[in-house]
Amino acid sequence: MKALTTVTGLVAPMDRANVDTDMIIPKQFLKSIKRSGFGPNLFDQLRYLDEGQPGRDNSQRPLNPDFPLNQARFDGAAILLSRANFGCGSSREHAPWALEDYGFRVVIATSFADIFYNNCFKNGVLPIVVDDAQIDRWFKRLDAEVGFTLTVDLPNQQVIDAEGTRVAFEVNDFRKHCLVNGLDDIGLTLLEADKIRQYELTHAQQHPWVFGQIK
Repeated sequence: MKALTTVTGLVAPMDRANVDTDMIIPKQFLKSIKRSGFGPNLFDQLRYLDEGQPGRDNSQRPLNPDFPLNQARFDGAAILLSRANFGCGSSREHAPWALEDYGFRVVIATSFADIFYNNCFKNGVLPIVVDDAQIDRWFKRLDAEVGFTLTVDLPNQQVIDAEGTRVAFEVNDFRKHCLVNGLDDIGLTLLEADKIRQYELTHAQQHPWVFGQIK
């Protein structure tokens, strides 16, 4: 998993509440479990004017000109700004995979669905909760300023705008530790690799009849 400490990036809008996981990455793309390649189909139903299918060449598909991610001013955005209950719906882990593969490292909203929120931390995406008033202020600036950027400082738990205004956010210490150090569940397990190997060796010595049956 990619480590995340400080992100300074262009902000893109998803100005709606209840963005569900099927909207983030539609069900027909869930056949793959490779964790990569989902970025071109992020928000597929909103980005394109036809129905997407796995393996299809997206460069030949008609784009929805009204969708923000299809507008040049949001090219390369690393931070997504949204509203309440982002990531509701099914528990598919493909949703944070698609966001990260597209290039989003941070999603800021007023609230998140629990399972999606947890999945983000396991896949290198930082979900940040701020209040409605602050979200409204950022959306107004996003509409008015081309190239609106924010800096997310995870170690100090602050979002900073270009004028130096700082907004604090809460994050669990363990989850912060994992993101800052790029540790997903597998990475955390591998930190104990020496202990695991020693346990297996000791167990084999104490119970040789068990391991003798393994060919």
